[in-house]
Amino acid sequence: MIRIRGRVRSLGLSAVWGATAVTYKLACPLVQQTDLPARIVTSAVFFAVGTGLILHARRPLTRELRQLRRVAGAAQSALLRPLPSRVDGLDVAAVQVSAERGAAIGGDLYEVVATEFGVRAVMGDVRGHGIGALGTVAVVLGCFREAAHDEKDLGGVLRRLERALDRHLRQEHPAGDAEEFVTLLLVEIRADGEMLALNCGHPWPYRLSRTEVAQLAPGDPYPPLGLFPLPDADLPTAGLGCLEPGDALFLYTDGAQDARDGRGRFFPLTAVLESAARDAPASSREVLTRVGTALRHHIRGAPADDIALLVLTNDRDAPLGSAGNRASGRGASAPGDTPLSPR
Repeated sequence: MIRIRGRVRSLGLSAVWGATAVTYKLACPLVQQTDLPARIVTSAVFFAVGTGLILHARRPLTRELRQLRRVAGAAQSALLRPLPSRVDGLDVAAVQVSAERGAAIGGDLYEVVATEFGVRAVMGDVRGHGIGALGTVAVVLGCFREAAHDEKDLGGVLRRLERALDRHLRQEHPAGDAEEFVTLLLVEIRADGEMLALNCGHPWPYRLSRTEVAQLAPGDPYPPLGLFPLPDADLPTAGLGCLEPGDALFLYTDGAQDARDGRGRFFPLTAVLESAARDAPASSREVLTRVGTALRHHIRGAPADDIALLVLTNDRDAPLGSAGNRASGRGASAPGDTPLSPR
């Protein structure tokens, strides 16, 4: 009822402005004169009336736009929720920046969960960018959050993700003309630090240690999900080595490595990570801040593609699954909460 009254009041005021302009046009003698002073006065009156109408119409539109942005922001935060600051002895930090103006998240996704099988993480990139990819992001994240706890091995998790994506694409594109796909990297970090992975067309992660920065590429990845079916045979995991105390695992989407500056030069991701590793021991947040700051200075504006970064640091000497290292605290890794965020 209040909203209806507001709209009626708004229409009434607009009608008053319009009636003022019509009355002036029909009744004012100055309108009939053709000399320069009369024309100036007439133009000033109509300019004032037009400005009043624009300002009056702008206020409710601005209020509705702000409300829509609040709703959209809440929905996007629920979809790509803030990660815990710690998960089973791992220090966690993450950020996602959408290439679409006004969107908090886009086609990139990540999640980290503690399970009885170890800490499991996913990093993915839906074809395209911006809010048009949110439906697929929701499907993949929702499935992973369940499958990560249910499936004993990463192969089972990946099978579940493939089936969920296939159902989603059939519903969205019943004619079978879908060209949507998702690159995915699944990582499992066990209590002793051993790391296993399954890769579907995604960039391999980096390991940052006290002595070196190395991209872990143990083999050829599978095709992105949605392009071709996974093999019917078992899906053997790839070993990524051990995440020793003080080491960090850096996961990212190709929007980071493909970012270009005004001269077309690619972002020097490896060099920036090496610079961050030289200051070891560094927290996940510090590594993320260093990379995010360098990225923002490199692109100097909005990114051309969505960017997601995730850092997992083993900062405990005790095994990752020990009683003192359980997950605690949320809200430390909200999307956009680093210098990478647009300003």
